[in-house]
Amino acid sequence: MTAYLLAHLGKPEAIHPDVLEYKEKVEKVLASHGGRFLVRGGAVEVREGTWPGDVILVEFPSMRHARDFYDSAAYQEILALRTDHLDGDLILVEGVEPAGREG
Repeated sequence: MTAYLLAHLGKPEAIHPDVLEYKEKVEKVLASHGGRFLVRGGAVEVREGTWPGDVILVEFPSMRHARDFYDSAAYQEILALRTDHLDGDLILVEGVEPAGREG
């Protein structure tokens, strides 16, 4: 079953060079684990509550792929490039079966 990485990241006044380096490197690491960006910091229209910052949504073939990506040595090696300069939250979440495929 498909799984997703959902991140809500702060929006700094200026982007640190380390964050730019992270952005350059993360896509290759994602792809090596079957991940692909569905949303990467596009415009956000808040309809309820507050939502300051950017939204990142990545699709993986399965929760195992998502966990393997996050726990991989390659990702852990670049993670501090982002976390040292951007506050945020990140979750992994399972998707749902397409209609008509439920057990």
